[in-house]
Amino acid sequence: MGMNLTNYYTILIVLSWMTLGILCILVQENTWISKEDKRRFYMTYVIIALSAFGEWCGILLNGKEQYPSWILMIVKCIDYILTPFAGAALVSQMKLNNRLSKLLSIVLLFNTVFQLLGFFTHWAIVIDSHHYYSHGPLYSVYIAVYLLVILLTSAEFFQYGLSYQRQNQASLYAVLLLVITGISVQELLADRYRTAYIALTIGAALMFIHYSEFYQMSAEAHIQEQQTQLMKDALSGTFSRHAYMKALEEYRDVVPLPDDLTVFTFDINGLKAVNDSIGHEAGDELIIGAARCIENVIDTAGQCFRTGGDEFVVLAHMEKQQAEALLTRLEEESTHWVGKNIGSVSISGGFAHACDYQGFTIEKLIREADQAMYAAKAQYYKQHGNDRRAAR
Repeated sequence: MGMNLTNYYTILIVLSWMTLGILCILVQENTWISKEDKRRFYMTYVIIALSAFGEWCGILLNGKEQYPSWILMIVKCIDYILTPFAGAALVSQMKLNNRLSKLLSIVLLFNTVFQLLGFFTHWAIVIDSHHYYSHGPLYSVYIAVYLLVILLTSAEFFQYGLSYQRQNQASLYAVLLLVITGISVQELLADRYRTAYIALTIGAALMFIHYSEFYQMSAEAHIQEQQTQLMKDALSGTFSRHAYMKALEEYRDVVPLPDDLTVFTFDINGLKAVNDSIGHEAGDELIIGAARCIENVIDTAGQCFRTGGDEFVVLAHMEKQQAEALLTRLEEESTHWVGKNIGSVSISGGFAHACDYQGFTIEKLIREADQAMYAAKAQYYKQHGNDRRAAR
């Protein structure tokens, strides 16, 4: 390699080290990256930097008779040990613990032992009397190890890509292609182009970007999942009280209210008596049964919210005649419901239609629906001869 090309390669190595240093800073600055993940990133960058340093030293010392040949031998031994590690280091960021990763570790360990023994036996590296190194008689073993590491690394990339959505897999595989291209160009045209470590450095940077993007997607999905859980009632499966308060906010500044807005309020009859006599498991089943009955008759006409222990509110858009028919269908629906711990469910309901209460706020409309529901509940207990407050 000529002096100018050596200087050019030195510049590439320095730029590679600077890039790896910047990546370390970026990792350090990101507070959302766990300490364990940070260590994986740092380890990857250090291995790539040391591997590049070993190869660079080997090029600089090649043919330099003023230095003992054993120094060059040590440098090339380190180079041949760390180079496969550098290619495999990107896999460590994937946090995979499968058969392929274990096999990869075994291959790297074998190569390490092989190169350490080769330091004394000159299996992979031979240094002549003028201190020039060349391939040893078993250099093909090292090449086989190198190719196997690339193959296993590629397989790990594809395995890791399965955890992504299809549109996010392409960029991951493109990073792999870039790294393999850089390594292949150097191995095929080593006397002219030294591209492996600049490709590994760029690949490491792109993997960090890919990791950051995936983390952001995961964080957004987690927030979305939490938001969904917050909006849904855990027991009944209807919308939660939190969702109910947000829904009311949408109507608070609406004056007048839409003419077809209908508010239903529902209450389970006899829940307290069921809890006291049969148990809370049966009471929970009653709440779930009531929720299913209400949702079945509401269907897509509105949204059902569980606002209290046995209290439900439905916000819907329909005509008054439809609202009256809905209460009739709910009575029929509830008579067909049968639970495992209890045989029937009874629901009192009432509604208020916005067209009957011009100028009312959403809160006033809900109070009117409550009054209608309480009247229906009082009528139920009157017919069944029960004290409403005790049997609630």
